[in-house]
Amino acid sequence: MPARRVVLGVGGGIAAYKSASLLRLFAEAGHDVTVVPTAAALRFVGTATWEALSHHPVATEVWDDVAEVAHVAIGRETDLVVVAPATADLLGRAAGGLADDLLTNVLLTARAPILMAPAMHTEMWEHAAVQDNVATLRSRGVVVLEPGEGRLTGADTGKGRMPEPEEIRALAELLLRRADALPRDLAGRTVVVTAGGTREPLDPVRFLGNNSSGRQGFALAAVAAARGARVRLLAANADLPVPAGVEVERVGSAEQLQAATTKAAADADVVVMVAAVADFRPAQRAEHKIKKGAGEPDSIPLVRNPDILAGLVTDRTGVRPLLVGFAAETGDASGDPLAHGRRKLADKGCDLMVVNRVGDQHAFGRAENSAVILADDGTETEVPLGPKAVLAAAVWDAVAARLVR
Repeated sequence: MPARRVVLGVGGGIAAYKSASLLRLFAEAGHDVTVVPTAAALRFVGTATWEALSHHPVATEVWDDVAEVAHVAIGRETDLVVVAPATADLLGRAAGGLADDLLTNVLLTARAPILMAPAMHTEMWEHAAVQDNVATLRSRGVVVLEPGEGRLTGADTGKGRMPEPEEIRALAELLLRRADALPRDLAGRTVVVTAGGTREPLDPVRFLGNNSSGRQGFALAAVAAARGARVRLLAANADLPVPAGVEVERVGSAEQLQAATTKAAADADVVVMVAAVADFRPAQRAEHKIKKGAGEPDSIPLVRNPDILAGLVTDRTGVRPLLVGFAAETGDASGDPLAHGRRKLADKGCDLMVVNRVGDQHAFGRAENSAVILADDGTETEVPLGPKAVLAAAVWDAVAARLVR
């Protein structure tokens, strides 16, 4: 993607130190970043840091650089505004339309997408006034992320952590590619996303598995949360940070994933099966490590694992939940990846099938992905190679269109 102009607004919270890492991520991607901190933010991270990382002078007041009318020009000329951390005070001033410093003036003059990443103590986030301000901003099209859960200032733990810089960067890059990629069209919906790859134990130290990193599933979870959904992420052996606002359950084998998915699907509106599920597992798990030499097996008998997606299709009642499968295909003598995907869609009976080519440095473990989204009505939507969040947004577009039917 070509370099874009990004405004990084920084509120006066302890999480401001994490925004220095966010700034570096934007700069390393080649974007031209203008940092606009509040006066309070500079009490946490000083001007010299922001100027050194952005290579631009930093101002906080409308009286700075008056001749250039900076309070209007910065907002008008940017492609994206990211505010991280967005404190309770800053959310309130933005919702009220106040313009008492340079950052709030930029928020009023900007016509580009605005992404805000809240950070505050749990009690502040849950206060009715803050929730009203967040609702107001969202009603105006501002993307306000859910904060994460974990360690806060001091010994406190709870909801209120600023989402991690890498997560914010991924969603920001998505908005730079598609300004309409994060509507609140999944608000009030419960979605289940499976991610990663199952492992089938052979003995206490070995297993049958695959190369799935879980990145695509985690991207789907993050984008769904940003679009307002309650997200349950069933992660199979995926060592990745949990997206803010997402509930996670860790599983290992295909049978464990089946049990967790069946339970979670009972009250879900949508289930997206992204996890790479092993087709087979050893018929028996050895109690001790299998050693070479005397007593080593000539072969290892395998048995077929349950087809989790097909089971969900059989068990569902009416139209709920809407079911989305992923077909990771390599193609063979009987057909290319898309042909195999079409057969899977017909055989399994789900609503959508996302077909992507894997192997030979495609998909698994990489930051980018491409796919074709097949629907049971015969429509096909091609998503070209790009960040996995872009494919995630396209999948949720297709899901949301069906939910409103």
